[in-house]
Amino acid sequence: MRFLEAERSTLDKFLPGLDDLLRTHAMSQMERPGSPAIEDFRRCGGPGLLVPTQHGGGGATALEALRVQRAVGSRSLSLAVATTMHHFSVASLVALSENNQGFEWMVLEAVATGKRLLASGWAEGRPDRSILQPTMSAAQTAEGLRISGVKRPCSLARSMDLFTASVLVPRPDGTGEQLAVVLVPAGSEGMQVSPFWSSFAVAGAESDQVVLDSVLVPEELVVRTDVQSGRHIDALHVAGFVWFELLITASYLGAASSLVERVFVNERVGDADRVALVCELEGAMAALAGVAREVPTAQREEDLLVRCLLARYAAQDAIARVVPRSVELLGGMQFIQGDEIAYLAGAVHALTLHPPSRAKMAAPLAGFLAGEPLTIA
Repeated sequence: MRFLEAERSTLDKFLPGLDDLLRTHAMSQMERPGSPAIEDFRRCGGPGLLVPTQHGGGGATALEALRVQRAVGSRSLSLAVATTMHHFSVASLVALSENNQGFEWMVLEAVATGKRLLASGWAEGRPDRSILQPTMSAAQTAEGLRISGVKRPCSLARSMDLFTASVLVPRPDGTGEQLAVVLVPAGSEGMQVSPFWSSFAVAGAESDQVVLDSVLVPEELVVRTDVQSGRHIDALHVAGFVWFELLITASYLGAASSLVERVFVNERVGDADRVALVCELEGAMAALAGVAREVPTAQREEDLLVRCLLARYAAQDAIARVVPRSVELLGGMQFIQGDEIAYLAGAVHALTLHPPSRAKMAAPLAGFLAGEPLTIA
């Protein structure tokens, strides 16, 4: 069947064997704690997908990664969500390596060749703070930085090899603070992982709590940037957000596509209904792909991030229309004969909860479209 053919072909190109492995597991296995899908992803070389080829990785473009993520999401939403956070961290390190002459390339090489997974402790949306404000604090010592803070939920909390986080540190010239990225090996003294995720939805993503209590990070594992704190978004933040929004949206689009795929092979459903569902999802995918094609030359531009956010919110609306209609067309017997349809119908709406929410971004987007600088709430 041609539906999802481009996505699954791209997945087979970069991570050969992963799709076959995922199809051997019941969805219920992959969507709960202890999912085998994460190790399947590691075994097939998934950690290196976005690492440049010169560092031993797959060198996938944004468009190729978008397709991979949709294909993964069509098999396991938990795996797609968890690996989005890994890819976000890798893409951020790649962006940092473009302007720094530090050790970033060594980390990227280790990720690709050693198949190491990165968990993300970067800033995220909270009711009482800007999304750009780090959740971790750092204290400078003679030995290095002492990092403290809590990240919850933190995907890949149980399988991570490295924990990456953004922190604010004093600038060397004493003029305020600058953003730095720290890399903390899993199991470091002072790091604890504890249960947090209680929902049935996306439970296989290992989104638990990670606590850092004065964890020592030596200077060689600290990447300092020129980014200052505040609500105005920097070029580095722009690039990170573009990658995150593309890949997280593709993940949920993949899960919705899994439902539509079931409808499309159901001969009881009329052609018009089947094509109407595919039109909705392919239209959303085309908007995302349009943004992805511009990433190589424009990933640091505010205009591209705005169009990426608009495409994401449009995809949310498409999913909200497609999913209940798919459930209706599949009918009651398919719904009651297993949990997969009910699970997908409920879990896909979690896309609306990922930062930045549409409600928080309404005023900043309206301001940007009216000619003001972009801010992130």
